[in-house]
Amino acid sequence: MSEEIEVCIVGAGPVGATLAATLASAGVSVAVVDAAPLPPMEHPAFDGRAYAIAATSRNLLEAAGVWQHLPSIPGPIRRIRVLDGAPGEPASPLGLDFDSAETGDEPFGWMVEARWLRVALNARLAELAHLQLHAPARAEVLRDEAGATIRLSTGPEFRARLVVGAEGRNSPLRRQAGIGATRFDYHQMGIVGAIAHELPHDEVALEKFLPHGPFAQLPMAATEEYPHVSAIVWTEKRHLAERFLALPDEAYGREIERRMGGHLGRVTPIGRRWSYPLAALHATRYADTRLALVGDAAHGIHPIAGQGLNLGFRDVAALAELVVEAVAANQDPGGAGLLARYQAARRPDALLMLGATHALERLFGNSLPPVRLARRLGLAAVQRMPALKRAFARRAMGFGSATGGLLDGRGLVSLR
Repeated sequence: MSEEIEVCIVGAGPVGATLAATLASAGVSVAVVDAAPLPPMEHPAFDGRAYAIAATSRNLLEAAGVWQHLPSIPGPIRRIRVLDGAPGEPASPLGLDFDSAETGDEPFGWMVEARWLRVALNARLAELAHLQLHAPARAEVLRDEAGATIRLSTGPEFRARLVVGAEGRNSPLRRQAGIGATRFDYHQMGIVGAIAHELPHDEVALEKFLPHGPFAQLPMAATEEYPHVSAIVWTEKRHLAERFLALPDEAYGREIERRMGGHLGRVTPIGRRWSYPLAALHATRYADTRLALVGDAAHGIHPIAGQGLNLGFRDVAALAELVVEAVAANQDPGGAGLLARYQAARRPDALLMLGATHALERLFGNSLPPVRLARRLGLAAVQRMPALKRAFARRAMGFGSATGGLLDGRGLVSLR
């Protein structure tokens, strides 16, 4: 007879694994399936990104018991400078400056290396009694009104009341359910990596809008070898990105300096360079019979505001709260009513973020002189509106009119 569990999560990336840890921490029985083994994801060569973890996302990770397992102290972001310019030219003096002291004592967010987050997730998943992990394994999922049957390539078979698709933008479960997705190709590449620099960053992040896309410098914690370290997220036209990625380190560092400016002194690239094509995606719906989509399986946005992972974490918080509440009340955690509430809670927020990042990319990626002047004047106008600045800053931290529960730091209700 097949084993009965409450939730099966297909995909153990940051969003899927955090959902698993959150549910299992509350006492919900969870199975996680991923086609790849998880330990190699901890290695530096697997993923060179660093995530800007918003304040609300940290609250979620603490509730799930993940944040406590990070192997190093993350670097906080206490100020954000927003500038408009062009490579090799001084930035416009008409900019925007956010200071976390204006919104409270908490930083806007923390910079966490992707591999360190993976280390923390793996450690937390391994210690949870209500969680079973199947990786590497492939799942064949058969869903009906009564539940779902999951057959694994490694042999086990079990039943679940809810299946969660967390397998990324090319989600097989989304395709199996016949859920369409709207896509938009920006014809850009995102270049990510780390740099060492001569001068301290003072926990200040830079978002600089350039003609071919935004350039972000994000403050990282110091290492034994490098006292001043930042991550970069550099958006560029694809043909140009390929050329820059092929440059030797010294020339590559000079191109970074031309875009970032000289406020941090000489720049030295460290570690590997990573790149990926940039596109937006939005699923026509987030749910089907016994199925919920989370993270990139449901939506993908431009990295212009650094909110992609945080958007996925908001999916996790909303779905986890609904499932825990249902299980506590002996109700169906995969029922149509619960899935409708999940979709109603998450689609408007994701659509708003998708529209906002798309509009920012269109506005700030335009090099026409009248448009450049208008956006510089707009930045200067917002700089002089403290209430509007605070609203923007709170939104970047993940707080909104509907923020509550796990995102607000209220913790989990344990079922067992």
